[in-house]
Amino acid sequence: MSLGPLMISLKAKSLDDEERGWLASRAVGGVILFTRNFADPPQLEQLVAEIHSLRSPPLLVAVDHEGGRVQRFRAPFVELPPMRTLGHRYDLDPRSARKAAVELGWLMAAELKGVGIDLSFAPVVDLDLGLAEVIGDRAFHAEAEAVAELAGAFADGMQAAGMVPTAKHFPSHAGARADSHTDLAVDRRGYDELFDDLLPYRRLIAGGLHSVMIGHVAFPRLDELPASLSHWWIETELRRELGFAGAVISDDMNMAGAAAYGTPAERVRRALEAGCDLVLLCNCPGAVPEVIEALEGYSDPAAQLRLMRLRGRAGPDLATLRASLRWRAAKAAVGGLVEPPALELEG
Repeated sequence: MSLGPLMISLKAKSLDDEERGWLASRAVGGVILFTRNFADPPQLEQLVAEIHSLRSPPLLVAVDHEGGRVQRFRAPFVELPPMRTLGHRYDLDPRSARKAAVELGWLMAAELKGVGIDLSFAPVVDLDLGLAEVIGDRAFHAEAEAVAELAGAFADGMQAAGMVPTAKHFPSHAGARADSHTDLAVDRRGYDELFDDLLPYRRLIAGGLHSVMIGHVAFPRLDELPASLSHWWIETELRRELGFAGAVISDDMNMAGAAAYGTPAERVRRALEAGCDLVLLCNCPGAVPEVIEALEGYSDPAAQLRLMRLRGRAGPDLATLRASLRWRAAKAAVGGLVEPPALELEG
């Protein structure tokens, strides 16, 4: 059985019979995990192993585990600082910042690989233009060159741990004040004004990037549709102009930025028709059956091949990993990035 074009979320820390039925469908290609699915590493490892055991080839298991505000699994996983911390270091010492970015990317990916997870949707390559609060300190820096260097180093670390990086949120969430999770997000800049936003993608694609997550921001001077539903953004700009040959993954189709464009099933189909290879549908279990039914008979052999390349390679289990000198060095690098608290002076 091949991997389908739909990635869904789960309700709790273990699978129920309904979810096992969904995951058996040819329409489904993977699962994205959230904090509600995590109790401790043994439980998480068992859950991931069961998901993988249901199909051949195994379903993809993914998570948003960037660091800072967006890290689904906390202690005993190492808590990673927001990527802005690397940007601050870059301003003082670019070489040191690049080295630390490699360590953070490796550590994040190695720990997730240690419990069997295939993908973390990172790094964020949006610029910090001071407009999008939903991005904020998730961004490495305001300058495109700095973002390209730090994201590239972070991606190198992920790949060294055996995980494929996913650059997000193409083409940019930097110029939209609204949060596409809760509102329609619009960026009114023209194409020439997006050159810096696209620079990190150009660099990462030139380096062999295999995965991009596309956001729900609309750029009405270019296309009225949000990028996730836009054939122009995906096929013309990303694939033809930028030369991207990897997997295109949509942001969550249950977000408000996409919700105005039909039923869940209609949104998913529109994203696939626009050129997405894998479409996320999260936190709306009631919609999963209708979407699976709407995807009956859907097939895209080229997309399936691109998805198969996202699996990466297996790594050591978590106990073996944490006993290694490599893990200790990376953990120390994280500690070195965290700024000490400011002193509170009396009087």
